[in-house]
Amino acid sequence: MRSLSAFLPARLAGCALLAALASTGAARAAGSYEFVAAPAVDLNRIYRIDRATGEVTSCQYGLRDDSVGVTLCFAAGEGAGPQAPGEYGLIASRHARESGIYRVNLRTGTMSACYVQIRQELVVCTEQAGPPPAGTASGAGAAATGPAPGRAGPSATPPQGGQSGGQQGRP
Repeated sequence: MRSLSAFLPARLAGCALLAALASTGAARAAGSYEFVAAPAVDLNRIYRIDRATGEVTSCQYGLRDDSVGVTLCFAAGEGAGPQAPGEYGLIASRHARESGIYRVNLRTGTMSACYVQIRQELVVCTEQAGPPPAGTASGAGAAATGPAPGRAGPSATPPQGGQSGGQQGRP
């Protein structure tokens, strides 16, 4: 018969492994949001996403003459609210003048563009979309989704900086 001391190292290793796994799960549960800065170099806007629901909101710093300033936050508007359950994240483009952000569903590979619509003071997002099936038209998914309402086509991105209509950061 083996002695009890022979089993002790294996039991301690097993307990350590269980403790490590439990702390990893707790860390994931505690970190249910992701934060990403807008890529614009002259904008202090941060986007927040709920990783489970895909809801996107945003905050930025605003100046006030009579104090140190104020944090301005924008709630989720059209398309930015909760989506189908998934695993969501945010990705900033490398475009130095872009104030929008991309919401990605890491499980399905679909994505949408999100930005702050200043006139309505809300974060809005396009519909989640993915690439067209293999063997169909290429480009910006024109065959699969068609142009957005009011847009000339998938490549009709408004110029950054001098936008009309009070919208800022439309990707």
